[in-house]
Amino acid sequence: MKRELEVLVGQMIEKGVFYGDAVGEFEKTFIKSVLEKNSGNRSQAAKALGIHRNTLGRKLEELGLNNHHKARKTAAR
Repeated sequence: MKRELEVLVGQMIEKGVFYGDAVGEFEKTFIKSVLEKNSGNRSQAAKALGIHRNTLGRKLEELGLNNHHKARKTAAR
């Protein structure tokens, strides 16, 4: 996995992706994937991420994912 990450980082550097954009995209993708793996359950996702549920809620808001997962959860019912 480390090698794959190094290759990806190399590609991002070649394409001129800024550090902040790279970190933000990683964080967004990682959190989104953990939420999906936990069927949108924020408590379970927060536990899997090793953060408090309230922190996850703030991160979702910050990353613009808050409404996305509420809508998916409602649609699944």
